[in-house]
Amino acid sequence: MKKDEKRTARTILEVEGLAKRLGEFEIADVSFTVDEGEYFVLLGASGTGKTVLLETLTGVIPADSGRVTLAGHDITHERMQRRKLGIVFQDQALFPHMSVGRNIAYGPVSSGMKRSDIEILTRLLAEETGVGHLLGRSPATLSGGEAQRAALARALAAGPDCLLLDEPLSSLDSGARAEMRSLLKKLNRGGMTMLHVTHDYEEAAALATKIGIMENGTVVQVDTPQRILSHPGSEFVARFVGIRNVYRGSLVRQADGTSIFESAESEDFRLETLSEADEGEATALVRSEDVTLSAYRPDTSARNLFEGTVSEVLPARRGAEVAVDAGEMIVSMVTGWSVEALGLERGSKVFASIKASAVRIIEG
Repeated sequence: MKKDEKRTARTILEVEGLAKRLGEFEIADVSFTVDEGEYFVLLGASGTGKTVLLETLTGVIPADSGRVTLAGHDITHERMQRRKLGIVFQDQALFPHMSVGRNIAYGPVSSGMKRSDIEILTRLLAEETGVGHLLGRSPATLSGGEAQRAALARALAAGPDCLLLDEPLSSLDSGARAEMRSLLKKLNRGGMTMLHVTHDYEEAAALATKIGIMENGTVVQVDTPQRILSHPGSEFVARFVGIRNVYRGSLVRQADGTSIFESAESEDFRLETLSEADEGEATALVRSEDVTLSAYRPDTSARNLFEGTVSEVLPARRGAEVAVDAGEMIVSMVTGWSVEALGLERGSKVFASIKASAVRIIEG
């Protein structure tokens, strides 16, 4: 391939305007695509329709409208057994009366594969997923992590075009979760196309090449993990992915071309921003990682500087979240070392600085 040639990704799964009503709940106008070799994560709160969507894709429940295309074939009304989609459920759903080996071999046996080939495939997939030593065991004797890996091997044995994963890590302990995450990434790097649903943003960000955010039964934003975090499309998306500094107010264009966000809650809280959004009602977003704290007034190029009082210091995975009352609450993510060095505790006086480029504006 020449340097100036671009490889076009092949779309494996295409969902267009999919809808399904179940009583008072419905998924509606769901659309997204999953490209070959992609790790696509559908991220949404419990009850937003992620599992219903998966069951509609696999044919467990029929769609009311819309279209599902897999590897170029319309499978919207295809029987479940004829859809080349593998699925791993949260509760594994292994056949309790079959050994691990027979569970893995179930799909190939049903398809009429030769016995010798089934034995080779079963052993190969068992080794790849780390259950080669468990082939003769009953599912009832397995740990959660072992059962999930066995369920993964069974799904792969059917030779799916795309592997669907329904909250596959949520019921595992931290050690098994880390092992399973590594295995899923390895399978994806090996070329397996994945569609994974979860409510956990950190899980999604660690695995996904692309994320689709679900809200109230529909997909509201699709992008890379980095773009969703830096450019969320709505206040809901921003809060869901963990952006702590979300302010309602209005944007005002200055004579010099700069823009000022004015809070609706505090007339003293104003943020200069480089946003080119139109004037009017707006929401301002600032990632906690983009807020710098100082014990003394800093000599900084940051356009936004606030003096405030620490109201809370909460331990976090990457250090601590420090909430500062400066008319509006400003949350900063700092290291454990910074907490000690700055003497951060409830009641401390601090300065919080935010660069204008770190302030994101959502119109309306």
